This record gives sequence, C-alpha cells and structure tokens, in this order.
Amino acid sequence: MIPFGALILTGGGSRRMGRDKAGLDWGGARAVDLVADLARAVGARQVLTVGADLGLPFVPDPEPGSGPVGGVLAGAAALREAGLTRALILAVDAPTLTAADLAPLLAAPAPGAAFAGLPLPMVLNLSALPADAHLGWPLRRLVERAGLLALVVPVEAEARLRGANTPQERERLLPSADRKRS
Repeated sequence: MIPFGALILTGGGSRRMGRDKAGLDWGGARAVDLVADLARAVGARQVLTVGADLGLPFVPDPEPGSGPVGGVLAGAAALREAGLTRALILAVDAPTLTAADLAPLLAAPAPGAAFAGLPLPMVLNLSALPADAHLGWPLRRLVERAGLLALVVPVEAEARLRGANTPQERERLLPSADRKRS
C-alpha cells in the first residue's frame, strides 16, 4: 500500500448540530480523537486536522468560510510537504467509522475512491487534485473531477459513513449505553 496521510475536516460551523462536532463526547472521547485514532489504526503516517486547532497537528483553513475543498487543498499541501502522495480524507462528524468501513477505500487503485453519493470519506492520490480546484467547490465536484472510483455503499455502514450532522443523527449512532448518559 502507498504510504498515506489523513486529513480530518473540522472547519465547519456545526449549525445543524448546534455545537462544535469535533469536541462532542462519544463514549468518553472527543469525536476528533476517535477519528484521529482510526486514521492511525488504518496506517496513516501523518494525521492532520484541517480548519481548527484541536490540540492535534493541524492546518488552518486557507481563509474563513473556504469550505471543505479549501480544507482539502490546504491539507494536501501539508501532506505533500511531508513527502506523502496519497490522502485519506475524513469528516470529524463520523467518529463511529470502523477500519472495515475504510478498507475498500484504502484498497482502491489510483486515483482513489469515495462511496457513491458520499464525498467523505475518500482516498485520493494528491496528483489527482484538479489544477483548477478552488475553495468554493463542493466536495462532490472535487470527487468527480479527480476521477475517483465510486464504490457501492454497504448498507450496514451507511449511517456510520454519513456521520452525524444533527443531534438526532448523533443519537442514532451513539451506543445505547452512551445514549442514557448524554
């Protein structure tokens, strides 16, 4: 497998959640820490948060409100500087993902892959980033223009892959013991 780094997108406003998703407690750990631990567990050589300083190595957004593609571009530049050519790109709002959920992405050939209809998580060869990509692009355009393979979404993983953008989605993803405490 090609050595890769991981980017955890953390710069969103969390408007639908009503509070910062990165710091939400998921069974005794912050969402960002769970996602970072998963990235390391699947082999990421470097793990960066993009958009917010959460006590982990991070890259700031290129400008406020630059959107997720701005974060991907800033993170990709940092990974290139570290000598990496491939990235696993994760959303901080998907802390219940498993290594098995990410395995098909990590096994995908160049230029990388995402699940059909879900721009995150994705694996991307940094050389596949379109030269004309810019901050305002939606992630779906980046996935399409990079030529990423669209993988079938496993039914049993769909909720984990979509993550939690609202308190209701978070409630559905929390293990039952943690629901009683939250």
